Amino acid sequence: MSDYMFMLENHLNSEQARFLAALEAVCGLTNTKVFLAGGAMRDMLGGFPLRDLDFVVEGPALKLARELADTTGASIVSTDELRKSVEMQLPRGATVSLAMARTEKYPKAGGKPQVSPATMYEDLLGRDFTINAIALSLSKASRGLLMDPSNGLADIERRELRAVNSYVFYNDPVRLWRLIRLKVRLGFAIEERTAAQYANAREAEMEKHIPPQALLEQLRVTANEPNPSDVLKALDEEGLLAAVSPALTGARLNLQGFAKLLKVRQLVPFGVEMQVDNFVLLLQLLTEKLTAREKSAMFDAIGAGKAESAALAKLAASAKKLEKTLKSPTLQKPSLIYEAAAKESGEAVLFLFMGTSQRMVADRIRNYLMKYLPAAMEISDREIEAEGLTPGTPKFVKRKAEKIRLRLDARPRKPAPEREPSESTPVSAAASRRPI
Repeated sequence: MSDYMFMLENHLNSEQARFLAALEAVCGLTNTKVFLAGGAMRDMLGGFPLRDLDFVVEGPALKLARELADTTGASIVSTDELRKSVEMQLPRGATVSLAMARTEKYPKAGGKPQVSPATMYEDLLGRDFTINAIALSLSKASRGLLMDPSNGLADIERRELRAVNSYVFYNDPVRLWRLIRLKVRLGFAIEERTAAQYANAREAEMEKHIPPQALLEQLRVTANEPNPSDVLKALDEEGLLAAVSPALTGARLNLQGFAKLLKVRQLVPFGVEMQVDNFVLLLQLLTEKLTAREKSAMFDAIGAGKAESAALAKLAASAKKLEKTLKSPTLQKPSLIYEAAAKESGEAVLFLFMGTSQRMVADRIRNYLMKYLPAAMEISDREIEAEGLTPGTPKFVKRKAEKIRLRLDARPRKPAPEREPSESTPVSAAASRRPI
């Protein structure tokens, strides 16, 4: 096993490891070359948390994704027919992308590229920054082989952002956004020549050529950053956030709301499984201080539509419903509070905690996040399987819920009182010594 494969396996959770094994098995049967690339390699080699897995195949990615969805339980979230790429979500919330190795030629800045199948090496040479142009082979014949044609590994070690070529910002202007976002998240410096290329692209107002859907995708990625407010503040200072809405600047950029959200997110203990749609929360906070007309203009600028509007309406309704439930004096048992909060989405729980003025509601959500969720996770599927029940069946679900309820409502054991030593109780020689 190569050092890189060892590093990868130590970064994966059990769900990601199972998906990787399934992917390698399918590609082995069809003799398809498969690689881990992009942000996943950058984060792994840079010592950052591995949040998403980005796989590239030299072959039909869409067909492969559908096959993996059937065998792994992953769901296909979105498909890019032009670039032959798929975004997938694993059952426990982890995200995976699967794409065809390709080259892209741009007839005009920000326009639709001409996409052609390519080798992984050619694909890497057409990427944005060198730290994103690294791949690890997962194919049987070359498993563990690192591909780094632009010397991105050295740039990771130098903590530097360097463009792969001189046309990076002109071919795809959304990379202006990506450069600033990566600079903030990684804390890397921008290499001198890349900084000059960025300045030239800004002077040419290339940001005006960013397609709405590209802006929408960048907002989705920003929503999942550890600290979205820092990224948004940097984009505002660079004048790039105006592409989303000219109104999102100064006091109307809701940085206080994002700071509050960050504190709330930190209440969720590490390792606790809680699925949260961070993008809906980001949209809610971005639009809170906008007028109806400004909000409509912003949605047009980023290509948002009925789905995003419906998600915001659902967030508000769910939070209101949960607040009414948690105010009820009948919710005396921890299990009842847990079940009420667990019925609503993770984003609704966090949004309500940020905005409620009810002390009881806030306290109950805090207990749900910090006590009840971790306690419920102690009841594992394996424990229920040991009772002879099949995962996914109604009896299995009912039994697990019952055991969680018993665990949450169990009274904490009182510590046994310390006994005073009696004449019949032997006392050690060390304990019997007294200062003279």
